[in-house]
This record gives sequence, C-alpha cells and structure tokens, in this order.
Amino acid sequence: MLSLDEMGRRAKLAAGTLACSGTDLRNRALELIAQALTGHADEIIAANEADITAAREVGISESLLDRLRFTRERITSTAEGVKKVALLDDPLGRSDGAWTRPNGLRICRMRVPLGVIGIIYEARPNVTADAAALTLKSGNACILRGGKEAIRTNIAVMGLIRSALQKAGLPADCCQIVEDTSHESAQELMRLSRWLDVLIPRGGAGLIRSVVESASVPVIRTGEGNCHVYVDESADIDMAAQIIFNAKTSRPSVCNAAETLLVHQGIAQAFLPAAKKLLDEKHVELRGCARTQAILGPQVKPATEQDWETEYNDYILAVKVVDGIDEAITHINTYGSGHSEAIVTESYANAEKFLSQVDAAAVYVNASTRFTDGYEFGLGAEIGISTQKLHARGPMGLGELTTTKYAVYGSGQIRL
Repeated sequence: MLSLDEMGRRAKLAAGTLACSGTDLRNRALELIAQALTGHADEIIAANEADITAAREVGISESLLDRLRFTRERITSTAEGVKKVALLDDPLGRSDGAWTRPNGLRICRMRVPLGVIGIIYEARPNVTADAAALTLKSGNACILRGGKEAIRTNIAVMGLIRSALQKAGLPADCCQIVEDTSHESAQELMRLSRWLDVLIPRGGAGLIRSVVESASVPVIRTGEGNCHVYVDESADIDMAAQIIFNAKTSRPSVCNAAETLLVHQGIAQAFLPAAKKLLDEKHVELRGCARTQAILGPQVKPATEQDWETEYNDYILAVKVVDGIDEAITHINTYGSGHSEAIVTESYANAEKFLSQVDAAAVYVNASTRFTDGYEFGLGAEIGISTQKLHARGPMGLGELTTTKYAVYGSGQIRL
C-alpha cells in the first residue's frame, strides 16, 4: 500500500499530463470507464454485498444502508452519468475574456484545471465514479478517500477506473483511492498541502466540520443539508403537502432532503393534518412546536432547540408553526446550512421576498428541494453541493473544477 505522500507525488505528475491532454483523449477514457462499470457489474455488486453485510453487523440504519447500496440499476445509472460527462463541453482552454492594453500587451484570461483534488466522502460508492469522471473531464487528478462502510465497493470501482485510464493512454495515477480508512489517514490527507490543491468533503455535518477545522489544504465546503420547506398562508394545500412529502420521503438520506417544515399560522389548522396523512404513509416521525402539537395531538413529539439544527438523514421531520414569512426567513437563516430552501405560496410578493432574503445556494418557489442536483440542473454528474460562497456555490460541475490563468502576449514591452 502506497503512502499518502507517494500517492500525492504521483497524482501531481499525472495532473501535469492530464492538463495537457486533448478533449478526445479524456472523453475516450470516460467512455471506457462507463463500459467497465456495466461490463463488470457483477464484480462490483459482489463487493457491495460484502460491504452491506459488514455494515448490518455493526447496526447501520436502513436509511444509511440505502446510501451504501450499489445495485445493478444504480451502476447503470452511474455509467450513464459518466457518458453524459463525456458529452459535456470541455471547460479547459476556454477564454473568460481578452483585451489589449494601451502599451500593446494582449491579455487573455483562460480556464485551467485546479490541479490535484482530494475528496473525502462517506457511504455512497457512486461518488467514486462520479468524482473520477468530473475530475478527469476537467483535467484534474484526484485522490479519493471513501468511508470504511463502502471500502470494498470503492476499491472494485477504482480498479476498473484505473484500468480504463491505462487502456485510453492516460496515467492510472490520475485517479487513486486511499485504502486505509482509519481516522489517521483522513487527518493525513487533510494536511497533504504539498500535493493537494483543494480538498472537498462530501457527507454529513460531522465529517464536514472535522475537515474544515482540521485541514491545512484549502477546502470547498459541501453537502450539509439542513433544508426547509415553508408553507405560506396563500399556499395550495394539496401542492404543499405533495412537496413536503417528496422533499422529506423520496430519499431521506441525501443532503437535499427537507429536515424542517415551517407553516404559516393562518393555514396550519387546514394544512398540517393533510401533510401528516401523507407523511404517515412513510411512518415519518414528527417533532413539533407547541402549536403543532395542539393541532396534530400527542403523536407529535415535542421539538427541542437541537431539532431545529439537525440534519436527520432519516424519516424524521421537525415542524414549526410561524407567525408569518418574516419569522420563517429568520428561522431559516438562523438554522439552515445554506443548501436548499423552498417556499410554497400563491403570493408573488412573498415569493420574491423569500428568494431575495433567504441565504442559500438554491432557493425554490413551489418545488421540492430534492432538485438541487447536478443531473437535475443539467450539469452532468456533480462533485458535490457547495454551501459556501467563495469559488463555487450550489451544484459543482465541470466549470467549478477549474480556475483561471492569464496568458499575456507582448512584443518586447518593459515596465518603466
């Protein structure tokens, strides 16, 4: 097993080769990766079943097992995502603008790769292929470190990726995976500043907080998803009920799932029973404020301060009745993670107020928060959802994995 320092050295060398490679070569590598994933699905599934068995033995919840599971359908979907990345426009070499100075210097700002990207993530093995596809297309080398829950699956997927790279004529070290899943390896990767240009954590709030606090490598903060749906007084009750049902239950373990429902007091008496009827189909546990309990009864557990700030990743929903849109916006900006927030309303003024005042990467009017996703936004596979404001915000596609370089053309100019 290579040391992380050696992996970093190899990644830096591979990144230099990759940055100078042509679009056709990188696309060919992606096509071969997609073929390898579907052609060796049985091997991946066998590794994944071993991971699931081990996870069950240590008592991992069913919602987290869903994140870990890599079925034939999900493998096929992941491979299709890799193919879609190959079809996207190449971001490299693209001009961000060009101009000529009075002294005759011609200046061009162009897009170039970030370099070597480290990614620390948890139980979703599709991230291994998605991250490799996006970093390759954007000309970046990557060092990936998944969680121990999916290590067998991740190693199997990475083996196929590296073989495809070699077959395409690119260095296998463009993509590497850290097989040591200990806490120490994560800490070492966070401090691999000699080789890494940026570090991207993907996972729950605990993982992201640990990376932000411990890393000496620049970090792009992603994935924390304490998302809200606010039902305004003018909302269509059936629409609002369907939106919160989808936002909470379609896949509760992902970062764009809703964790808190805010309801205007003027509609709460009519809306909350309708919403609960749908949520009961998935046995969602409700934790509500006193006004919510007064409407829905003792089946609703009392909400605590911690509930307002918790990303459950489970069939649990915090519910609060608010006096109006101003209280809803204040609550969201106080407890939200800056990911995705939604309002359900028939009021144009309230929709515009919510859009302008809520501080989040994606803000929705009359739609589920579950759409915050690279595929749904037309970006192809995503590297993550950035919840910070510097460099990138929201779903991070190819463009967000590049930076700029100035090319300056002269004819002997010197500065006086």
